[in-house]
Amino acid sequence: MSKIINGKEIGQQIREDVAKRVEAVKAKGVTPGLAVILVGDNPASKTYVANKQKSCAAIGVHSELIKLPSTTTEQQLVEEIAKLNDAPHIHGILVQLPLPKHIDEDTIIAAIAPAKDVDGFSPVSVGKMMLGQDTFLPCTPYGVMKLLEYSGVEIAGKHAVVVGRSHIVGKPMGQLLLQKDATVTYTHSKTPDLPAMTKQADIIIAAVGRPNFITKEHVKEGAVVIDVGINRNEENKLCGDVDFASVEPIVSKITPVPGGVGPMTITMLLENTVKSAENTLK
Repeated sequence: MSKIINGKEIGQQIREDVAKRVEAVKAKGVTPGLAVILVGDNPASKTYVANKQKSCAAIGVHSELIKLPSTTTEQQLVEEIAKLNDAPHIHGILVQLPLPKHIDEDTIIAAIAPAKDVDGFSPVSVGKMMLGQDTFLPCTPYGVMKLLEYSGVEIAGKHAVVVGRSHIVGKPMGQLLLQKDATVTYTHSKTPDLPAMTKQADIIIAAVGRPNFITKEHVKEGAVVIDVGINRNEENKLCGDVDFASVEPIVSKITPVPGGVGPMTITMLLENTVKSAENTLK
């Protein structure tokens, strides 16, 4: 029987520590503040934003929601970000993705001041991460690293295979594993024999956005499998990128969906926001 890595429990442990840090910062006269910008009426985005606000309230972080119509221009959004960059009570700025098609996401992410880039997406944050310098780490990969740490998974000297190469998860995920001395292989849609690669892995990070894509044919016995995917199956039920039923019996540790990586993403967003507030006191 494999060990289920419980993201809810680990996330709660971390949030309790972050809540203590919030109190310590408040005692010095600073209330950590997060601004979330939501453009348009994407239902999934609305749900994510509501969860972020609820999580902020639970640990005493001030949050502001700036709702903008889908007709908002790129320039108007840049101007809104500029105001928040200058707002002393705001320590973190998050623009909920995806944005309407007429707005360039790279332009918007680059407009966020690096000191408030709690999503860890800006070119400055990414560059510092690549160099191993102190910066805000992207929340989902950061959360995965915490899951591995709290679950006692040894990373140094292990072969980690990342399935997917997105800017948000895949690419930074590999870099964070590399910094912990893993041997890292990136795989993607153009990899000719994916199972041949993933079967070598001690650690598999599945981040492709395809329901039940990773099956037992992709996994060697005793591997650790982290499922970043959040999809809907044919019955419209939440599922990951990993076929949990076939993979779970043969691996040593695995994250479920839901309840695995998901809770960690918001947890690390809170951690980054509090870290930003702490930085203002230095």
